[in-house]
Amino acid sequence: MEKKGTNTGLPGVSFSWRRALGITRAKRAFTRATGVPTTRGGVERKLGQAIIEAIFGRRR
Repeated sequence: MEKKGTNTGLPGVSFSWRRALGITRAKRAFTRATGVPTTRGGVERKLGQAIIEAIFGRRR
């Protein structure tokens, strides 16, 4: 299996164009302000919790 390298070619140094453009920060701010998750896992957890609350009528 081939070893995954960094995107800059330098060990321990990487570059994220999303962070450079501020997308990561904007997503975090949106999530904190609205309570709506922006990740797939977060959306699945939130929907699952809502379904359980609808079925049993209470929180855990």
